[in-house]
Amino acid sequence: MTTIFFATDVHGSDICWKKFINAGKFYEADVIVLGGDMTGKAIVPIIHQGGSTYRAVLLQQEMALRGEEEVQAMANKIRSRGYYPYRTTPEEIAELSAAPERVDELFATQVLKIAEQWLAYADQKLEGAGVRCYVAPGNDDMFELDDLIRTSKHVQLAEGRVIQLDQHHEMISSGWSNITPWHTFREEEEGELRVRYETIIAQVKDVRNSVFNIHVPPHNSTLDGAPELTEDLRPKYAGHSLVPVGSHAVRAVIEEYQPLLGLFGHIHESKGTSRLGRTLCINPGSVYEQGRLQGALVKLGRDQVKSYLLTTG
Repeated sequence: MTTIFFATDVHGSDICWKKFINAGKFYEADVIVLGGDMTGKAIVPIIHQGGSTYRAVLLQQEMALRGEEEVQAMANKIRSRGYYPYRTTPEEIAELSAAPERVDELFATQVLKIAEQWLAYADQKLEGAGVRCYVAPGNDDMFELDDLIRTSKHVQLAEGRVIQLDQHHEMISSGWSNITPWHTFREEEEGELRVRYETIIAQVKDVRNSVFNIHVPPHNSTLDGAPELTEDLRPKYAGHSLVPVGSHAVRAVIEEYQPLLGLFGHIHESKGTSRLGRTLCINPGSVYEQGRLQGALVKLGRDQVKSYLLTTG
């Protein structure tokens, strides 16, 4: 029997990444799998005001910071929320405001810098632990992350691969999604997605005993309900109107091939489980901004999912 711990959408949260890496030991799992979206959402400037004083705005709250201890505490708080702290000056802020392309370059630099630190942490903690770790970058993750992950000793890149979990179970992985309103790195039309998934599935020896680790959930599966948006991308009805935004291609391959288990993410609000035919589908959801890691602990028997548990901690 193989035990999998699955989590997804940590979005730059230091706390959630560390909890994920330590989840194998904590839950006595053989394999830990991250289903995508390692990347944070934004940079939060910590702006020097002169002397030992700095200013930062986090979640619309402006704070004055005095001394290195307060500045470091704020940087830690920013990183735990999934953002990237960046010490700067009013002069540099003015220069960046005048050159948006430099902001993009700075953001990419911060993403890769923190990801490198994450991988070093993982290699330290997983050394000798007997836990295998797989990551499939999601639609929000830049392609440069793939090469960085390949440098890790213990974190394996899962994108596009068939991974032998044990004697009886294989896992396919893909972080690509259907088109979103935000035009992120890894998204494409449904027909192209179907071809992408089929190409990987064709390499599986026993598809009915396999695991499909796909970032975007199946369409209209109860795991893909997101707030309905206006034309200017604001939530309608204060976010209380939910619509299915999952992938038709994902639903089609699940219904056709009927794998044992489907592991999904992407839609943070749609924590839950459902069945499409014989396939157990799980989206553990994400509340990374609160520093809580939501996950799923799944025990696989030879021809069945013996048990599963949604976790939070």
